[in-house]
Amino acid sequence: MTIPNFQGTVLTSADEGYDDARAAFQLAGWHRPDVVGVASSASDVAAAVRYAAERGMPVAVQNTGHGMPVPADGGLLINVSGLTGVAVDPGARTARAEAGARWRDVVREAAAHGLAGPNGSAPSVGVVSYLLGGGISILGRTAGHASDHVRAIEVVTADGTERRVTADSDPDLFWALRGGRANFGVVTAVELDLFPLERLYGGALYFDAEHVPAVFAAYREWTASVPDEMNSSIALVPLPDLPMVPEPLRGRHVAHIRIAYLGDADAGERLVAPLRGIAPRLVDSVRVMPYPEIGTIHNEPDVPMGYFTTHALVGDLPQTAVDELLRLTGPGGSDAPRIMEIRHLGGAMAKAPAVPSAVGHRDAAYFVAFLSPLVGGLTADDVRDFHDRLDAVVAPWKLGHALNFLYGANATPENVRAAYEPGDYERLVALKRAYDPSNLFRLNHNIPPA
Repeated sequence: MTIPNFQGTVLTSADEGYDDARAAFQLAGWHRPDVVGVASSASDVAAAVRYAAERGMPVAVQNTGHGMPVPADGGLLINVSGLTGVAVDPGARTARAEAGARWRDVVREAAAHGLAGPNGSAPSVGVVSYLLGGGISILGRTAGHASDHVRAIEVVTADGTERRVTADSDPDLFWALRGGRANFGVVTAVELDLFPLERLYGGALYFDAEHVPAVFAAYREWTASVPDEMNSSIALVPLPDLPMVPEPLRGRHVAHIRIAYLGDADAGERLVAPLRGIAPRLVDSVRVMPYPEIGTIHNEPDVPMGYFTTHALVGDLPQTAVDELLRLTGPGGSDAPRIMEIRHLGGAMAKAPAVPSAVGHRDAAYFVAFLSPLVGGLTADDVRDFHDRLDAVVAPWKLGHALNFLYGANATPENVRAAYEPGDYERLVALKRAYDPSNLFRLNHNIPPA
């Protein structure tokens, strides 16, 4: 089949390449669209949107599919993974990234000019979807939410029109896109701020299972007094006994503290010293590092996988709650592998940005997430009850959700609403009525127009 004025590849389930074009990083859910349009340009995206609108077909959009919400069942999937252009303006300290670019592309191009952007912990994540969902940056306590650094957005709206949107040209749409993700159009490129940053003091501390309670207790107390220049998180991770895992960590249940400090290295050493003093480390990679190595701090997998996750943005996380979470997820707490992560928020993330956006819950103190790898035949249904027990532990302090971490079955209307402040959600609904009254863009973290 063909789409008028579409120069890319159009595929249906009868065509070779259909499965590759609909595949996502998240393997727990698969898109099953009627049509996939693999775009080669922003004009292709506009042609695909017009085609879908004329036929009343719902539209989904995907680059990497790391944070895939509801799988597209029918409709038109616009695959933008081929739009990978990145251009850096070192004088203006900005980058323009197309919809298929990944953060590793921006990190590489910016580093050539001694610059860095507000990237997340995984370099393989797509730039645009991450920014539109708010973006919890690995530098967030120092730089704020990543979406606060977006200067301009190139988007195709539901009428098939290509627009360049800024705070001055379209303040309402600019506000909604930064936090509303794919509800208001298909974004084909963004322009974002870069910072002069060539090196940082960062890395990872790994502790063995016997020290996990002490490490988590010390970490929580430590976060109460660190400056905004200190960005950190902690994870409880069961590592497999496989050759790709470094020998000191192979087959162990570890506490993994991640450090990204934007200040003097000597001051960083002093700040990290209490953590080093908790217990012997299996691995200690905290050092002055070139910024392009920032992905090694979290060292997240770069291969597609299936997983089930839940999370919460919380205003506090008492030690009693941490202890109960460790009892459930720690060594001996579960037969299946579970990962728990706590990210320290606050700092610049709690401050109002110069240009407001729809991103909610800036007053959150911590981000708490639970992940179950779906291995050995496990399904989401098999682990859902366990996640409900974990969620219940943090419920008394829960403020809401971060949109980028609502995957699959958890991207419910109730959970999407809980990603926003109540007044902001009502404003988003009103803007959805104005820009997409037929809810053409609904195969996403959907905000219905009514």
